[in-house]
Amino acid sequence: MDPEDVHHQMTKAGVILGKSQISLALLRSIFLFQHHALQCKVAGIQFSNPLGLAAGFDKNAELYNILPEIGFGFAELGSVTGEPCAGNPRPRLFRVPKEKSIIVNYGLYNHGAGVIAQRLTHTKFRIPIGFSVAKTNDPSLDTSAGIKDYLKAYRYMHPLGSYTTINVSCPNTSDGQTFCHPQNLAPLLKALADENHNKPIFLKIKPDMDGQLLKEVVEIVNNHNWITGFIISNLTMHRDGLGTPKSVLDQISLKGGLSGLPVQTRSNAAISQVRKHTNKIIIGCGGIFTGKDAYEKIKRGASLLQLITSMIYEGPGVISRINRELVDLIQHDGFGNIAEVVKES
Repeated sequence: MDPEDVHHQMTKAGVILGKSQISLALLRSIFLFQHHALQCKVAGIQFSNPLGLAAGFDKNAELYNILPEIGFGFAELGSVTGEPCAGNPRPRLFRVPKEKSIIVNYGLYNHGAGVIAQRLTHTKFRIPIGFSVAKTNDPSLDTSAGIKDYLKAYRYMHPLGSYTTINVSCPNTSDGQTFCHPQNLAPLLKALADENHNKPIFLKIKPDMDGQLLKEVVEIVNNHNWITGFIISNLTMHRDGLGTPKSVLDQISLKGGLSGLPVQTRSNAAISQVRKHTNKIIIGCGGIFTGKDAYEKIKRGASLLQLITSMIYEGPGVISRINRELVDLIQHDGFGNIAEVVKES
């Protein structure tokens, strides 16, 4: 089946299951794993465990009822754009199971900030929920209009969640990641600096920046005390050095970024480099399939973690397995809880 059709069907099923207390209790009994060693407080927010759902899976913020029951400690929904966004033409999702990856070319499909915010205005979330905001995927929007679009999405979504993420790293848009470049990132953050910041705010960056460019981005962010930290990272556009030749990946789809395992090494390297240049909080994302993968990001400087692809390939049971393995690794190294590991990183 087409991966996007599967995704839509699973989303519909998740929404239905999320409305029934009986189904939620059943899911909780099957999937939920809790342990005191995983509890942590980050950016003033209490988390039952550090493993969250990354933005890009629940694009229209529909699955918030079911996510706590399958074991997530938090979730990031969206990305949500200022205007409704149809995204790129289908097909736009392609499985690459040999690489434990998916080629993603959605192009920020979502219903738009106004529609989503109105639906969620009175919703009570049972785990910390973040909202990722991005610029509408519209080639007619220049830099100035793009900034206004970010502001619109931010104003709608920031009041609703526990934190807000500014996504400047979606690789599948018509502007080619304009706002991840310092010359455009600086005016975007300058405009956002005048907004209300009563909750933590993160900047989601790509894994493909060279060392100098990444350092410039971190220096810009360090000048804004209202930015809490970074999410590292989004999809990678690099297709070389994998078991599957680039030519084969290009035959599957010329467009789109790679998720999952191909992101792991680049994400880890970026976490390490960013940690050298800032004391801001880091959320590690990209290629987490095992507790060891998660632990590696924590030891490099991540305080929280996010995943999508491993859940798609292995099912929701992967969440509790990773958390169980994390507890074993924490205790094996003589730490009492995850906060102690982060402190030592």
